[in-house]
Amino acid sequence: MSVRILALVGSLRAGSHNRQLAEAAVKLAPEGAEVVLFEGLAEVPFYNEDIDVEGNVPAPAAALREAAGAADAFLLFSPEYNGTMPAVLKNAIDWLSRPFGAGAFGGKPVAVIGTAYGQYGGVWAQDDTRKAVGIAGGKVIEDIKLSIPGSVTRFAETHPVDDAEVAEQLTEVVARLHGNVGEVAAA
Repeated sequence: MSVRILALVGSLRAGSHNRQLAEAAVKLAPEGAEVVLFEGLAEVPFYNEDIDVEGNVPAPAAALREAAGAADAFLLFSPEYNGTMPAVLKNAIDWLSRPFGAGAFGGKPVAVIGTAYGQYGGVWAQDDTRKAVGIAGGKVIEDIKLSIPGSVTRFAETHPVDDAEVAEQLTEVVARLHGNVGEVAAA
């Protein structure tokens, strides 16, 4: 059985190290797992119930929901912005939490990882992301964690896919998330 994992990146910057980490996850996905990097979070409007009307949802938000609906699991990449998750990632979570009680996360496995400049690798942001996505209906796999500190220097001249330690850890993260899909379905 092939497992589709939707990757959402909380940084819009073209040279984002979290985006590079997501690109590495796509390349390193083990057999039976497909990591799909969602493009278009920058176009998704801020969540507003007034525009979340069945049959008239803004196209970028509808595309996000469609991609999430086709996913078996989620891998969220969160940098740390002022001690918490970036607005673009929180906005995606908000859109995917609706309609209330029937959002796209729907008990599907979710892992949150990332990299940041600071010495803790964005741990606070990732913890906040886990909390938000759990409340939004995702089945957060709490023991799947990867927080890579010092991204500016560590990845200054090396893409994460070419960093042996990161590649090994990232491969394990994706494999464990893949394995949790069956566990959640059986529960």
